[in-house]
Amino acid sequence: MGKRKTPVSKPNESERQASNPSSAALYKIIWRWHFYAGIIFAPFLIILAITGSVYLFKPQIEQALYRDYYTITPQVERITPSKLVGQVKELYPDATIMKYRPGESDSRSTEISLTSGGESMTVFMDPYTGDKIGELKDKDRIMDKIEEFHGELMVGTIGDRIVELAACWAIVLIFTGLFLWFPKNKNKSKKKRSLAGILYPRFGKGKQILRRDLHAVPAFWIAAGMLFLIMTGLPWSGLWGSNFQTVATNTGAGYPPSIWSGSAPSSHVVQTKEVAEVPWAAENLEVPNSTISDFTPLPIEDVMYVARSEGIHPSYTISIPQQADGVYTLSAYPPKAQDETTMHIDQYSGAVLADYRYDHYGFVGKAVALGITLHKGTQFGIVNQIFSLLICMGIILIVASGLYLWWKRKPDHGLGAPKAPAANAKKTRLFLLLLIAFGILFPLVGLSLIIVWIIDYVIVRRVPTIKNFLNA
Repeated sequence: MGKRKTPVSKPNESERQASNPSSAALYKIIWRWHFYAGIIFAPFLIILAITGSVYLFKPQIEQALYRDYYTITPQVERITPSKLVGQVKELYPDATIMKYRPGESDSRSTEISLTSGGESMTVFMDPYTGDKIGELKDKDRIMDKIEEFHGELMVGTIGDRIVELAACWAIVLIFTGLFLWFPKNKNKSKKKRSLAGILYPRFGKGKQILRRDLHAVPAFWIAAGMLFLIMTGLPWSGLWGSNFQTVATNTGAGYPPSIWSGSAPSSHVVQTKEVAEVPWAAENLEVPNSTISDFTPLPIEDVMYVARSEGIHPSYTISIPQQADGVYTLSAYPPKAQDETTMHIDQYSGAVLADYRYDHYGFVGKAVALGITLHKGTQFGIVNQIFSLLICMGIILIVASGLYLWWKRKPDHGLGAPKAPAANAKKTRLFLLLLIAFGILFPLVGLSLIIVWIIDYVIVRRVPTIKNFLNA
């Protein structure tokens, strides 16, 4: 007969040292919420950490995967972009040319994006010889799949909401975990408090304490980095991120009137994110119209001349207008946030209608832009990548160690959740009020709290089998 596992609801050392019943009740309820949030969202946090770790190294991975497409041998003269686009049209007569990316160096191929037969793809061309190097369908880009899995679990809007919910609850996990980690020993007779179990694990105190320390101590060390990754990732989320972006724009923290040449468009409903892939701060930027004239639209080489004369980062992409009143949109989304640019150019006159750069961003726009490049690991190159990778590895460690800690301590027949404290403790009510406020700030958390309350009130409390299983 195996040894019975220690129930998870048994008070630990910190709880036993609580100074009064109110503090003990607060400890129990915070432990209970930390426990449930951890059990429910652990798989999603592991997915986010693993996919995030891979995506950090997107530049190196894509360079290795598509080296033959990217790399060319520089020569004396280049073919004009118009001729290069013409050759692509000959190769794909039924295609619509969407974007043109010149390449940021003399040894980088030119990328021409198009849609053909309902599929989007990129054709890689040698700008010196005019030869086609290869083609790559958007659906076949490995890193795009990793990004989609990281952001929406590859199931669209539902996946986006799940990821956002997991990220928001991870914030709850961080703060409740810090509360549980914080030393509770108030014995003033001790002149020195040992840092064992606080800043480093206790290796000589038995397996149970070591398991606890291998979860709590690493969690403390990466808490700030984990919170940073969450908060810099949330602006991309579909619900919270979109609302946050709208608030930033409407409060003046978005694009200012000074970026426009002439009056800013006031009735045009098309936003820049609908015509080009642009930095976060420019996604809500309204797209102006070109002044329709009898002139032939400017060739791409003239648009490239504007880009060079305006000092746009060479990694820019040109989105080609598809309507008579459309504009050329130049978008530079380089490794460093300070080099970001979004520019709209009249397709007939070449006039710069809007020029939006990092220096034009409001405080919120700058903070988000910098946060995104740090989140992606591009702002400071390999140092940024390694530092973020260590945080992701730390997340995997603390989630796995938390699950292992629960598994070893839970009873044989039951979930082993911490028991609920008395509901009348003042500190307990304060925590619940803070949780409700957090639910208002993050609507998906608020919705999940309502769902949890309904399940608890209607099912858990009324079905003894489930109640006993959860609290065994």
